[in-house]
Amino acid sequence: MANDEKRSLTLRDVSEASGVSEMTVSRVLRNRGDVSNATRERVLRAAKDLGYVPNKIAGALASQRVNLVAVIIPSLSNMVFPEVLGGISQVLENTELQPVVGVTDYLPEKEEKVLYEMLSWRPSGVIIAGLEHTEAARAMLNASGIPVIEIMDVDGKAVDTMVGISHRRAGREMAKAILKAGYRNIGFLGTKMPLDHRARKRFEGFTEALAKNGVEIAEREFYSGGSALAKGREMTEAMLKRNPELDFLYYSNDMIGAGGLLWLLEKGYDIPGEIGLAGFNGVELLQGLPRHLATMDACRREIGTKAAEVLWARVQGEDPDMIHELVPKISFGDTLKRR
Repeated sequence: MANDEKRSLTLRDVSEASGVSEMTVSRVLRNRGDVSNATRERVLRAAKDLGYVPNKIAGALASQRVNLVAVIIPSLSNMVFPEVLGGISQVLENTELQPVVGVTDYLPEKEEKVLYEMLSWRPSGVIIAGLEHTEAARAMLNASGIPVIEIMDVDGKAVDTMVGISHRRAGREMAKAILKAGYRNIGFLGTKMPLDHRARKRFEGFTEALAKNGVEIAEREFYSGGSALAKGREMTEAMLKRNPELDFLYYSNDMIGAGGLLWLLEKGYDIPGEIGLAGFNGVELLQGLPRHLATMDACRREIGTKAAEVLWARVQGEDPDMIHELVPKISFGDTLKRR
């Protein structure tokens, strides 16, 4: 959607939707004045349904934008997102725009709150992780009147523009490589977080590709909370105690995969002959392990770079493509046989 096709919502829009005066709408949204509970609820519901966000810029600047870019991500502790931020910052430092970061902790209601606060300062654009949002968040993004770049994923429908990889394709490609190497008795280890949509899509693509070749996952092990080496060790041990015949373990990310690798090396397993391993993300920090874990690069920095380039082009009045899919490649490392 080009810039000139967007229009920011005003008090008049909320007034018309709620059936009360603009003055009353203003009093409700500023939480001032004597307004009945029924009217207040009607105004707030209309504002939320429309995606209206009050403007915190006062006076002569009220109709303008500030040179800020709202960057909304689920985590700073996850190694993925600092690299994305690095790509965004590298591009924007050569422009008049300045990124401001909000963190959602993978919580949809927190994403709503962060988005509401950031949009109230009228940024020049939004870069937000993921394609899945609440109806209220999606309404705010649609009504913002500014470029919205959703990043990390292209498996779904974007509000505006998306930059990322296909996680379903990533899962399928890893499954094909594992099957081509001759492995058939496969275990999957990953997060049970229902809101980690990208991990879920990789798992769906992975199982689809296995099924097309007549293979089902033999064992599954899930964890909650953050990724850690210790969890990878624990899950790997538990899975192989249940089913010592497994010949391949696919981890939803490199951190738990590295933990599994270390445990298997301690126990004297022949890797990748007796058992193969693979993770996801291509985390450079793990290059110092005794063996290089097979993985797939999630194109993290490239996603940040491309998102910032697209946003800056939009701010400049250009009209770039709406879908930018990057294609990650498998790194076989020392834990996945090549055939």
